[in-house]
Amino acid sequence: MSLEDDLFQNHEMHPEDMNFSVVQIPTELFDTLLEKTASFSPDENPGKTLKLVVKETTTNTIVGFIRYGSPLINSKPRNDFLGNIPNLDIFNKRAIMGFNIVPTQPFGFNCLGGKLLAAICCSHATRRMLNKKYDTKFCLFETTSLYGNIKGASMYDGMKPYLRYKGDTQSKFLLTLGEEIYPELKEWFTEKNNGEELIHKSASSRKLKMQTKMVQIIKASLKTHDTKAYELFNTEMEKATGVTTQKRFYMSTYGYENAREVLLGNTDTLIKSPNYDRFELENIITWWKKHASKRYNNITQDGRIRK
Repeated sequence: MSLEDDLFQNHEMHPEDMNFSVVQIPTELFDTLLEKTASFSPDENPGKTLKLVVKETTTNTIVGFIRYGSPLINSKPRNDFLGNIPNLDIFNKRAIMGFNIVPTQPFGFNCLGGKLLAAICCSHATRRMLNKKYDTKFCLFETTSLYGNIKGASMYDGMKPYLRYKGDTQSKFLLTLGEEIYPELKEWFTEKNNGEELIHKSASSRKLKMQTKMVQIIKASLKTHDTKAYELFNTEMEKATGVTTQKRFYMSTYGYENAREVLLGNTDTLIKSPNYDRFELENIITWWKKHASKRYNNITQDGRIRK
């Protein structure tokens, strides 16, 4: 049996006939299957982490992957929601972020798999798993859209009360080198480094790490040998990192009405809101089945279902 047999493949199955569980699998298997499914490497994040898979229980196959991690140190939409920059010691004990929310395909396309996984991220089932692992009581889940302001919408839109849009993040970054110049520079640096590549071949995100190392070496060399060129290089790098991206920022308070006050450290006692039970896993699945059935029926009728 190949690893693909672990992934959901029954594309004739109607969403109404599906049921789901959230489980952990060995980390190595999680990373391998995620790399088969997604277009990125499952890099480890610092701080808290929890890797989960969602299984369709009738077929006992995986429909998606969830990886939690510690939240961003600073976020404008979050600060606007809280009204201030929080005490990070208090905030980090109560908040978690979704770094990977990845449905298998074509389940994601056929059945709104991304919305299912995102809603499960906001469920009491996964919150309790986090509570148990870190011996605390989480009251905030946050995540960002994948494509930022390149697209005007996200799969997380239309997911109230589970996820609510809170604004756009603001960040600056350096674009990666284009394919026409990167191989040439990589070869040049490898030659100057006695035939050894700057970054180990087994490292994840190698291109990004290779570029970062190149920049570090150039800066160190220019600083020693050519002060004027060093200043010019820094000026140009500052311009290059002026590229800004904005990602749509989403939050869930798991059905607690005073999450904001708890995150700010004003109280330790969480108060359930009237819609608290909607965040139970069985109610989330019921919500998803309604939307997924409509999607599945429409694309089946139009002959657009993917297999």
